[in-house]
Amino acid sequence: MLDLRKIKIITWKDLLEVRQNKSVVTSMIIVPLIFVVVIPLIMLITATQTGSAEAFNDPDLQVMFANVPDSIGSQLEGMNDVQVMISLMLGYLFAPMFLILPLMLSASIAAESFAGERERKTLEGLLYTSASDAELFIGKALSAFLPSVLITWAAFILYIIILNTVGYPVFGRIWFPFPTWYALMFWVTPALSALAVGATVLISAKAQTFMSAYQTSGSLVLLVLGLFAGQATGVVYLSTWVGMIVGLVFWLAAGVLVFLAIQGFNRKALLLQKAH
Repeated sequence: MLDLRKIKIITWKDLLEVRQNKSVVTSMIIVPLIFVVVIPLIMLITATQTGSAEAFNDPDLQVMFANVPDSIGSQLEGMNDVQVMISLMLGYLFAPMFLILPLMLSASIAAESFAGERERKTLEGLLYTSASDAELFIGKALSAFLPSVLITWAAFILYIIILNTVGYPVFGRIWFPFPTWYALMFWVTPALSALAVGATVLISAKAQTFMSAYQTSGSLVLLVLGLFAGQATGVVYLSTWVGMIVGLVFWLAAGVLVFLAIQGFNRKALLLQKAH
């Protein structure tokens, strides 16, 4: 039987230590700002100043626009060229890129969970606590999962404000978010974060340094880049149903990975590894 009090203590301890890691805190601030503030502002200001869709006249984008499915095309009816361009780029094409946030945030925090403690030489004290291996693993996983999801949701709220505020001169109304974003943010994002945390904590438990654990887990970004490439080429669009299916796959994969990680996690092995 899991002791929730011990899990909470471990989670809270790791969250406090995350605040002391400048590289992690910096990534938690800079990365969201780039994705939800800098890039959208540049695109919206460009569209507002030029008032023309020619500013986004790119051959690769035209391929995407030509393959827009009817379900999305119906939501763009009545829009002028500039509104259509902004809607497709910031409202649809940008969606998979937004999933990079929970991946990067959870990976950086989770990599700190074991490899970071090994570098600070505080791992041994934690391993000798009365918490079970499962409680130790879950506590550390939650310390990465919770902030990554909450920061991503906060960034999404900021993204909504920026798109509707700066984009108001172009649209003349509140136009974002589209329905597909709700499944993306509240179903796919937590699933992807759980998957990343499970993988990264497992990798971090074996890695000798924080950076090696973070770099190894960074390969998970390829999942998002695959979705981005699929959308850009018109192969797949993250519609509500596609988002639900993708999220389900991620949840199942995360569940299996976390289960295997908990079963395979052994503090004695970590101590022996440290000794050698």
